[in-house]
Amino acid sequence: MFRLLVLLFIVVPAIELWGLIAVGKWIGGWTTVGLVILSGVLGAWLAKQQGLQVLRLVQLQLSRGQLPTDALLDGLLVLAGGMLLLTPGFFTDIAGLVLLIPYTRMFVRFFLKKWIVSLIASGRITMIFRR
Repeated sequence: MFRLLVLLFIVVPAIELWGLIAVGKWIGGWTTVGLVILSGVLGAWLAKQQGLQVLRLVQLQLSRGQLPTDALLDGLLVLAGGMLLLTPGFFTDIAGLVLLIPYTRMFVRFFLKKWIVSLIASGRITMIFRR
């Protein structure tokens, strides 16, 4: 857990800062700031659109009596992608776009499901069903 926190709060911002400085030297400071603001605004709009689409899919599946497992995972990935796009920086923007575009999100969801199933199979995650 400590390694994850170090990665999230020290390594990722350092890489983002390096990327912003490098891009700023290449295209200029104001253009870089404009791109960061533009990516945040477009990311918020895209996250809203995809979030509403996922919400409609969850409602449709529930109305048909189906369990919306893939749709709920999509919702989690859209939320994570939106948060990454709102974070200033170009590397997190790329990761956020990967999670917000439906075709690339499908691949991420596939590997996420495999990872969750392996955690359940190894006993690291247990399910308790109560009535």
